[in-house]
Amino acid sequence: MTGVEGSQPEDFVTPDVTKASAGASAGAAARPGAPDIRARRGRLTVYLGAAPGVGKTYAMLDEAHRRAARGTDVVVGLVETHGRAATAAQLDGLEVLPRLVLTHRDSEFTELDVDAVLRRAPQVAMIDELAHTNVPGTRHPKRWQDVHDLLDAGIDVVTTVNVQHLESLNDDVEAITGIRQRETVPDQVVRDADQIQLVDLPPQALRRRLAHGNVYRAEQVDASLASYFRLGNLTALRELALLWLADRVDDALTDYRRDHRIETPWPARERIVVAVTGGPEGDTLLRRGARIAQRAAGSELLAVHVLATDGLPSAPPGRIAAQRELVEQLGGTFHTVVGEDVPSAVVDFATGVNATMIVVGVSRRSRWREALSEGNGTEIARLAGAIDVHLVTHEKARSGRPRLSGRSPLSPSRRLAGWLLALVGPVLLTWVLSLLRDSISLPTELMLFLTLTVLVAIVGGLWPAVVSAVAGFLLLNWFFTEPTGLLTIERPENALALVVFVLVAAGVASVVDLAARRTGEAFRARAEASALASVSRAVLSGDDSAEALVGRLRETFTLRAVSLLERSGASWTVLASSGPEPALRPEDGQAVLTVDETRVLALCGRVLPASDRRVLEAFASQVGAVLSQNRLREQAEQARVLEQADATRTALLAAVSHDLRTPLATIRASVDALTGLSLGPADRAALEEALADSTDRLERLIDNLLDLSRLQTGSVRPVLRDTSLDEVVPLAVEGYPANVVRLDLPETLPLVRTDPGLLERVVANLVSNAVRYGPPVVVSAQDSPEGLVVRVADNGPGLDDDLKVHMFEPFQRLGDGSGTGLGLGLAVADGLATAVGAEVRAEDTPGGGLTMVVLVPRASS
Repeated sequence: MTGVEGSQPEDFVTPDVTKASAGASAGAAARPGAPDIRARRGRLTVYLGAAPGVGKTYAMLDEAHRRAARGTDVVVGLVETHGRAATAAQLDGLEVLPRLVLTHRDSEFTELDVDAVLRRAPQVAMIDELAHTNVPGTRHPKRWQDVHDLLDAGIDVVTTVNVQHLESLNDDVEAITGIRQRETVPDQVVRDADQIQLVDLPPQALRRRLAHGNVYRAEQVDASLASYFRLGNLTALRELALLWLADRVDDALTDYRRDHRIETPWPARERIVVAVTGGPEGDTLLRRGARIAQRAAGSELLAVHVLATDGLPSAPPGRIAAQRELVEQLGGTFHTVVGEDVPSAVVDFATGVNATMIVVGVSRRSRWREALSEGNGTEIARLAGAIDVHLVTHEKARSGRPRLSGRSPLSPSRRLAGWLLALVGPVLLTWVLSLLRDSISLPTELMLFLTLTVLVAIVGGLWPAVVSAVAGFLLLNWFFTEPTGLLTIERPENALALVVFVLVAAGVASVVDLAARRTGEAFRARAEASALASVSRAVLSGDDSAEALVGRLRETFTLRAVSLLERSGASWTVLASSGPEPALRPEDGQAVLTVDETRVLALCGRVLPASDRRVLEAFASQVGAVLSQNRLREQAEQARVLEQADATRTALLAAVSHDLRTPLATIRASVDALTGLSLGPADRAALEEALADSTDRLERLIDNLLDLSRLQTGSVRPVLRDTSLDEVVPLAVEGYPANVVRLDLPETLPLVRTDPGLLERVVANLVSNAVRYGPPVVVSAQDSPEGLVVRVADNGPGLDDDLKVHMFEPFQRLGDGSGTGLGLGLAVADGLATAVGAEVRAEDTPGGGLTMVVLVPRASS
């Protein structure tokens, strides 16, 4: 058994977790008298418990009573009461379906009767013990597979399961209790539930219930209390259940924040992000972060390393690899992002993963460098907002390691040109101005040096311009300000002019540098907007396949390969991929992006900047929406096919009930009369003729049914060869009097490429149909540029154009009031014609009636 339930326990609580994307609650009852809609998949509600006896079955049946009281159609598919009166009393007033009785190894067992539930088709079915293993002879080996059949049929299911039966926790449960659970259910089955309700009970209360005989029989109580139901076991199992459910809650929260584009972290659980540079202090930071994470159960540890924008490592690869291994040993995960600015990249990553704390080391720069510009830790604390920042001191703190300045948005070639211009330009300008000393005044010289500084800022950015401004200040002071040849200034207004020159030059250089950075940011924003717009256009234009979006993601971010992976148990399946050597598992990718609970995007080729995470999240959200849309489309198509098949079965049964019974009744009556009565020659001949007609009719009916079945299963295998219509058409009209069917075949017709036997059936069905509606029928043939055309023309009432659209569908009796025939003749003719490469269409007969046209391919010369 997968669990043992009893009456409602004390301290009974049932907090629930509902999918963020789900609609109304699974407990919402249908309105009385509302139509039973089965187009949707049923909703699954799971009552999860930490151990047998916490009250899952009681809670499930209590919900059944609540739903039934609101008018919902509820049945009990299967409930295990285990002989307890309180649980059995909960069944009073509920409809309980009979079980399926099976014999296995000379013993009788009862299981859930899935077929009975499907025939009953309730709105909600109560099914106990989701992880139960079925007796051989049932539909599926496991009960959760039976539940999936009911969900696929649009039936809501409420079920129960204990945490020890979850597949991922099997080893942990065995380590705690010493008992290996043989009946398990895949975690994903429970995770995919629309609603999970935890039935929680303190271990002491559960042990009291056990001691009172509310869980097991009296002779089992002492052994149970001393083994499985020890206080430590129950406490550990309870913690497992709470932590597992917390992960499920966290998944729902992540989906909600992504769907609603909420970028501000929500501290629902502790996530510790440790920023590592690859330096020697990294081990200290990681161990401190791990200790912080261990203070709260269920916390996560994530390490992030920021690469420069060129993707080159700023620390020895071996040290980075060692820190990655240390993180994994501490139970965390290691992530690498690319960023122009380290503090911004760290904060962007922490915000993206909904972190609650960032652990960063004290700067290794010396105090005088910190006085000039703040360190990474201080900048991260300023940018973190609602995220806590924990600064950790270490042996290398303030050891004087120089800090690499922020990288310029300008290209290396422009920076080199800027430095050359900053060093050479002031010297050349001084030489030129010295030649014109007598004709140019100091203000003009200041303006020319300022112009040079602005030019240097435009070409090389801030620091070359600052150097140019300082050089200009010194050169102006030495060569052009009285007294010349000295770094002293005689007149105060000249001193003021030089100071203003330096300030203006530095200000202009800063503005130019800032403008360059803003231009880069604007370019990135435009690229992001263009990428998102292309995704939107793809969806609107219908090019919304997963392969198309994966390919667009690869092109947009210039990746080597991108793969969309789906988890199936412990393995991964590639749903779509683009590029050579795509990742087959998430760990094979350099970056992994979560699409939903079972699917991820694995990116290969390069490490992406942290600022790209927003666009990547949009892509992931779009991929998830496309998958959901495709799944709904497939379900709608499956529903349409099932509806069509159901209509076909209904029409077949309705027609067969009459069209098979009539000739069989005639045959039976004729045989009885011929063998049991003394008849005259005329009566005997009439009966023999009726017997022959009924036999022919039955034979045609069976042939059409067999042909239709062969066509629908794709088992028709035509044998094409060159042949003459003279070998085919006369056989198709054989047996009809000349005044009923007239044949008109020219002797000069070319050969056709077809299967003679199948083409004969096509023409025979068309002739048979025409004879019923409007004899005399004319069968003719002629050559045309498209091929040979065979026409079967009748003089009946004809058909309107809107009815011609449906005439080749099975079981159509358009305008047939005779009540004979299944309406299969034209459907079979059209299917056989398609099989041999021919085409059947309908035209109006001049003067009234209907002409069926068969276009047959001409044989190659």
